[in-house]
Amino acid sequence: MAPHPLLLRIANGENEVLDFKKTISSASKIAKTMSAFANHKGGTLLVGVNDNKTISGVRSEEEKYMLEMAAEFYVKPKINLTITEWEFGGKVVLEAIIAEGLDKPYYAKDEDGKWWAHIRVKDQSLLASKIVVDVLKRNSGKGQNVIQYTDLERSALKYLEATEKVALKDLCKHLNISRWRGQKMLVALVSAGVVRSHTTEKTEYFTLS
Repeated sequence: MAPHPLLLRIANGENEVLDFKKTISSASKIAKTMSAFANHKGGTLLVGVNDNKTISGVRSEEEKYMLEMAAEFYVKPKINLTITEWEFGGKVVLEAIIAEGLDKPYYAKDEDGKWWAHIRVKDQSLLASKIVVDVLKRNSGKGQNVIQYTDLERSALKYLEATEKVALKDLCKHLNISRWRGQKMLVALVSAGVVRSHTTEKTEYFTLS
């Protein structure tokens, strides 16, 4: 008998569209992952699964309540969840599917009541930079989506071609422009698909697409 499709997904491990949670201890923490999925291309939360791919199981009603509370009150705009309950060897796993958002950017409320946007990078949910947030707004029709190539943009692209990857501060220094102007230019270039943003836990850098 073939293994259940969900067990095969678990065996393959976490990735940009799949995240494991042993349990849900905080609505604000799970909201971070939800906002990252909504800002990306959607994703699935499996609650009751350990990081090492083993199934620990959950008490389904409590976990469902936390998931629904996070989606409605700790993410804005609020998101709709599709929750399915599965049982493997007497242990319950909750599958919560978050669709790609239609009204990006999505923000998650932290424990201090502040709202932050997150993005999905490989198997991590990371804080989105101002540039990425502005790109999400622009691509969702909330910002002007027109780009005009001036000598500045051409110089930036030439510099990126020569250096392969560059941080915002280095680009601004090379072009002798303000951080604000550099951010505005990169938002336009990333939105146009000419430049790509790469986010890590410690920094953000840009490359030619």
